Amino acid sequence: MSTFSPTEFEQIQSSLEEGVPALLERVISQLREKKKYHHLFEALKLRLRYQMGLPLWEHTPGEQLDPGMRDKYEDGLIEACREVGMLLLENGRVRDGWVFLQPVGDNEAAAAAIRALDVDDDNLDEIVDVTLHAGVDPELGFSLVLQNYGTCNAITTFEQTMPGRALEVQQAAAAMLLRRVHQDLLTSVKADIAQQEGSTPPQDMLAELVTQRDWLFAENAYHIDTTHLAAVVRFARLLNDPELLRLALDLTEYGRRLGAQFQYRHDEPFADFYPAHALYFRALLGEAIDEAIAYFRDKAEMLEPKQHGALPAEVYIDLLARLGRSQEAVEATITLLPHDLPTHGFAPPLFDLCRQSKRYDRLMEFCRQRDDLLGFACALLQSRLETASTPPPEL
Repeated sequence: MSTFSPTEFEQIQSSLEEGVPALLERVISQLREKKKYHHLFEALKLRLRYQMGLPLWEHTPGEQLDPGMRDKYEDGLIEACREVGMLLLENGRVRDGWVFLQPVGDNEAAAAAIRALDVDDDNLDEIVDVTLHAGVDPELGFSLVLQNYGTCNAITTFEQTMPGRALEVQQAAAAMLLRRVHQDLLTSVKADIAQQEGSTPPQDMLAELVTQRDWLFAENAYHIDTTHLAAVVRFARLLNDPELLRLALDLTEYGRRLGAQFQYRHDEPFADFYPAHALYFRALLGEAIDEAIAYFRDKAEMLEPKQHGALPAEVYIDLLARLGRSQEAVEATITLLPHDLPTHGFAPPLFDLCRQSKRYDRLMEFCRQRDDLLGFACALLQSRLETASTPPPEL
């Protein structure tokens, strides 16, 4: 830890001859140079209080200041937090830096500073804590978990931290896991084939590799942790990118060939785990759409909500919406979604579906039936606003 020399103390003392501002600037400069950042923050506060004519040593609560002074004082403190927080981050003190930057609310700047750091054993946990758990840069934090702690830990982290996050954050994490698990499984399967057949096959899709090679699964053999495989297939339902959906579909081609003990049961409508997911992914890729819609519609219509919850209906509604069938999704929401049971938030809200399909009449009718005056008014108002903003047809 850097210490101050007698000369530096003398410089502070002599600077007072130039006035209080000069002394304060000298203190701030020396604290900054010696990287004594917590003391620097206090010195910045001291300068702010002096500039505002406030007592230097007596803490003045913000509520005791008039509104104009209070705003100026709070803005000054925020700037002090920003400076000290960024200095701490740039010097690798991630948790300490975040303590100061949290009130600033500039996650983008904090994330940029953290991304510029070299990650090592000494700061890894701090960076993961701030980026992932504090939400500064969840994509970076999750990638570090996957890279440094492995797939198993990353899956657990996904389960614990991703629910409730923004969809794009969940999608980024799901994509990382999907690519990792697909590549690991592909490598393992190719190695097995090379050992048995004497050469490594050129194909890079599991479906091509496992076809006509039933011996790969003999005696309940597997090439990757089967619980990891099932978890990543489930997470892949969040994704829209066709390339990623192809990888997810490819995993189901492998998974459906596993022994019976690895055909894990899951909540409906995915109880038949790998075949149901294959149908789902194919539909999102524009394949076998009618078959998938019929399958998930039957699940939504036939399964008792009190036993299976709202998920079967939510999956069906979401599939319709993602396929661009918003009017059908509106009708399914009204007729199939159990409105007296908690939902998983998997399906788009009815208001959004009605806005996409311009079916505000169905929304207003539904709100009448449910005695929902506010919902009725919102639908009526949105319909009127959209009608008013539509240009008249050209003659």
